[in-house]
Amino acid sequence: MYRQRVVKMFHHAYDGYIEYAYPYDELRPLTCDGHDTWGSFSLTLIDALDTLAVMGNYTEFRRVAQLLVDKADFDIDINASVFETNIRVVGGLLSAHLLSKRAGLQLEPGWPCSGPLLRLAEDVARRLLPAFNTSTGMPYGTINLRHGVPLGETPITCTAGVSTFIIEFGSLSKLTGDPTFEQAAMKAMNALWNSRSTLGLVGNHIDVSTGQWTALDSGIGAGVDSYFEYLVKGSIMLQKPELINMFYEYEKVIEKYIKQEDWYVWAHMGKGQVTLPVFQSLDAYWPGIQCLIGQIDKGMKTLHNYHQVWQQFGFTPEFYHIPKGEVVQNREGYPLRPELIESTMYLYQATKDPYLLQVGVDILEAIDHSSKTKCGYATVKNVIDHQLDNRMESFFLAETTKYLYLLFDHDNFIHNTGNHGDIINTSSGECVIDAGGYVFNTEAHPIDMAALYCCSAKKHEDELFMEDLGANLNLLSLLGLVDDEPDLFRKSMPDHVSEMGSGGNTSAFNISTSGRGDTEEHISDKEQGTCSGKEKATAVKQKHDSATGIDQGAAMPKSEDYHSGAVHSDLDTHDDKPKLQDHEHKDLRAGVNTHKITSDIQFRAVRNTLEPQKVSDRERTVERVPENKSNKEIKEDSTRTYITESQTDIDGKGQHVISAGKVDISSTEKKTESQDTCTLQKIEEINNQGDGSKTQSTTKETTSKNSDLETKLILKTTGSKDGEIKFQADLENLNAKLKDTVNNLLKTLRGSENAKSFSSDDRSPEHAINSNDPSVFTCPAQPFHARMSVLGEFFSEDN
Repeated sequence: MYRQRVVKMFHHAYDGYIEYAYPYDELRPLTCDGHDTWGSFSLTLIDALDTLAVMGNYTEFRRVAQLLVDKADFDIDINASVFETNIRVVGGLLSAHLLSKRAGLQLEPGWPCSGPLLRLAEDVARRLLPAFNTSTGMPYGTINLRHGVPLGETPITCTAGVSTFIIEFGSLSKLTGDPTFEQAAMKAMNALWNSRSTLGLVGNHIDVSTGQWTALDSGIGAGVDSYFEYLVKGSIMLQKPELINMFYEYEKVIEKYIKQEDWYVWAHMGKGQVTLPVFQSLDAYWPGIQCLIGQIDKGMKTLHNYHQVWQQFGFTPEFYHIPKGEVVQNREGYPLRPELIESTMYLYQATKDPYLLQVGVDILEAIDHSSKTKCGYATVKNVIDHQLDNRMESFFLAETTKYLYLLFDHDNFIHNTGNHGDIINTSSGECVIDAGGYVFNTEAHPIDMAALYCCSAKKHEDELFMEDLGANLNLLSLLGLVDDEPDLFRKSMPDHVSEMGSGGNTSAFNISTSGRGDTEEHISDKEQGTCSGKEKATAVKQKHDSATGIDQGAAMPKSEDYHSGAVHSDLDTHDDKPKLQDHEHKDLRAGVNTHKITSDIQFRAVRNTLEPQKVSDRERTVERVPENKSNKEIKEDSTRTYITESQTDIDGKGQHVISAGKVDISSTEKKTESQDTCTLQKIEEINNQGDGSKTQSTTKETTSKNSDLETKLILKTTGSKDGEIKFQADLENLNAKLKDTVNNLLKTLRGSENAKSFSSDDRSPEHAINSNDPSVFTCPAQPFHARMSVLGEFFSEDN
């Protein structure tokens, strides 16, 4: 019922603007006409566009979007507020661009990284950039959209006017690939951070040419508010921990000097003394920020105080004197501001407390009762007698009605907690969008974080990282199927990777690994001991000294006739473990061969982590060493690879053990209990199949450019027609082991002690409310899902 009342409220005001005020910026609701306020570019139409999409009016959204594309022109000789143009126009166009697919607008092939609405947003933002050309990097407050900074423009700008750009400019940089916007916004924020007082506070106005403060009152409200808001939202949207760290530093001094019980007042930025004991209507955004960082109790207490003021007057005045409990003279108005309902919506999504729905009802009914006119809703000039003023700010349709609607529309797509989303194919590859995690700018324009990531260079870097990870991941070691404790990842991607072969069927992974050398397999039980890396390396060296090998240039043989071959281990030697000297690597420096594992095991949890390698084109015929050839001649003959009679044998079961150019007889029946504990590979014996024909084998090899690699292969062959070699494993245990391994791997990759596993259960409101872990964000279903970063990390209150 209340949701439909909000829709009716919105369309009464919106239709009034279209009928009486368009193409002017805003509606004058008492006289039912229009006027320009912030720039003469149909401001209300742009500001209200994404609200149409949020409320599901896609037909009107498409009509207005096309109207803007066809007629919008920002090459006009007019002075405009840099701050207001950014949050309302740039933010509104960006949000409408990202909601175009949902609304059914015809898309360009490159969407979301291109599109007409995005180009309009970029055009406006570029017209704002000259304002940032100051010695400090902090922008002027006014810009001429055609000529740049006006002559004689004052360098005095409010704190929020300096620092409220990172959401819009950061989004533009991610979508367009031009880092200029984000760099300008970050430079301004860093300059402001470096201008703090000795107490760590910021003032209200600053000279952007010198960095000197001109208004020394410090608080969380008017002139400062969106600075703190953008530190929190920008840190998560753009994965910039330095911003959230700045916020937490500010929060400490705000709690010390600004907070009085559950109110927030104004204090001198250099002395810390209270200068103005008032609550401002703009302060009401703060409980929402507290919700975003998990401070639910603090946010609820503060909002309760603000709601009491609303109940006292029917609205919240611009200034309310806390000790006297009365409205401050000349600050009696309420211009239909959204901040109180904004925080109410955030907190309700976190707690589902019905009290917050009642707050929304109070706000809805008060506006509908006292502010409604025949063509819109009017600003309340005085909250004491409810006298009206002839103005309807564009943010009434962009923010106030939108937050009210989202409070009562529990199933809105904005509230998506990641349970579903859309997969799209773009020039940047496959992307997931519309899966929740929307970030509202300070004008309530939602930005889809996933779309930004889709177009960003970070996505490309992550894909390269995963490709590198897939090529160098030692899955056998991760699953505990080897007898050593090697590096889980290669220190770099070696040249030999490009030469590894793979089978034709990509449903099973091709795993390339390297071992410790041929002599390791034949170490006695006593030498193996407890699989100590140092002891084993010593034993390997001793055994190797007495082994017969081939020249360094010789290649390792592999089976020629098998479609599926062997599993081998690709283990780098740790720097802190003993290594064989160069002259001792004579028969260990051999090529690396990759064989496909044919198995029923589907490693679905790490799909796309390991990619099949290209088949090598450097295969050479393997022949027996002629008696008349010397070692020198063998080395110089680059077209052939030789193995000696003593290096090859086949037992009755057709099992080969190939170790760095040397073939030896081995049987699983000969393994001792100790060897089972420290074995390189646990493979069950496979009986010969087929018609009983004698199993024969010829070999071919693939060389490697990395001469330091040591390899060990265990081959088991069968007499079946296709020569298939099956890798036997306990599927249940292996899957469980893989799941644990992947979770541990993700934690390692995040590099954060606060990293936690992510599941749909974690995002439930009950989990958020009942959780005793202060590091967990407790606004799981909010439109701006701050508690999760792209990598699944949780922010902490004490970051």
